[in-house]
Parts: sequence; C-alpha cells; structure tokens
Amino acid sequence: MKYKTFNVLPEFGTNTYLVWDEISKDAAIIDPAAPSQKIIDEIKGMGINLKYLISTHGHGDHIGGNESINNNFDVKKCIHKDDANSLTDPNLNLSTYWNSKITAPKADILLKDGDELFLGKEKLQIIHTPGHSKGGICILTCELIFCGDTLFADGIGRTDLPGGNYSTLINSIKTKLFTLDGNTKVLPGHGPDSTIEDERVGNPFVGFRASL
Repeated sequence: MKYKTFNVLPEFGTNTYLVWDEISKDAAIIDPAAPSQKIIDEIKGMGINLKYLISTHGHGDHIGGNESINNNFDVKKCIHKDDANSLTDPNLNLSTYWNSKITAPKADILLKDGDELFLGKEKLQIIHTPGHSKGGICILTCELIFCGDTLFADGIGRTDLPGGNYSTLINSIKTKLFTLDGNTKVLPGHGPDSTIEDERVGNPFVGFRASL
C-alpha cells in the first residue's frame, strides 16, 4: 500500500493522506482539510480511482475539503456514525469557533468499529477510538495506521473540546492501538509520523514514560 501526505491547511497543520493500492489503483483520501486544486490535479494525474473519502472525525480542520473532493470525484463519503452530524453543522464541527461555517456533504457510509473497506484486495480496517470526539476512528492497513487526532508522536488528541473525554481517549489508545504490532507506522492527523512501539514506550501521556 502506498500513501502520500499533504498539508493544505497550514494554520492548523492538518495532515491529509492519499492512500492507494498499486495493483488495482483504487484509492482513498483521508481527512481532506481544505479545498486544494493541487490534490485534485495530482489525483487525476496519477491514474488512480478515488473510491473513498474517509473522515477520521468530524472537526472542521479535517473536513474542510470534503465538498471539493466530492464535487470532483465519484467517491463514497465515510465517517463514524457518532460524528456524522458534525459534517453539516458548523457548531458541532467547531468551525464557528474560528469564525467560519464549514459544512460538508452528508456521508454515504456510516462506519462502526470493525468495519472493513477495500482498495482492490487491500483492506482498510476501521477502529473506533473515541476520546477526542465520540466518533473518532483510526484506519489500519498493512503496517500503517492513520490515527486522526487520537494519537500523535509524543502526544494525544485534545479532550477539552465538546465530545472529548480524557479517560476514554487513554483507554482507546491502550486497548486498541497499543495492542498492534510495534512496527506499525503511526500517521497522525497533525505532526510527524511515529511507530506504535515508539509511542508505547516514550509517549509522555500514555506510554511507559508516563508511568515513570
């Protein structure tokens, strides 16, 4: 499985990911943060079939480009059922907090824990990891995990926003992410990548280092 990272919303530093299967050329875009002609042109130029748009959660800095992607590609829009209403409500997606009113098209697929999406024969496994938001998810494929705002390199997602809960987030990370193979590459919603093992040991909030 191949992937590419885009940063099209520099004021928030949100990572938008394009992931694709080299054999089938099926692809998914994860968290398009803002409208981007660069992303659109690149996808069209790669000769891939953009099959899914997946939102790891419903906050405005992760869904701001959904409408643009939807207008340019025949994609199935996916989000966890508990964050679905955030797509169309600027108050729920928190964009009103920065004097914006972001809305995105409604989802075609309402996800739940354990769901699977396929790019060719490659599987995208949906892992429900609430805590940053009620419907936060991570997406596992091969040895990659796209973590949204659940787990960062040396950090965790905020829990002081509506729908957030610190103990729920810690439990999500410990029981659903830290049980994965240590070599799994962590691709977060903000900041640099890491690995499950590095975070299991050194993360100051939830890793072994936190207990010292």
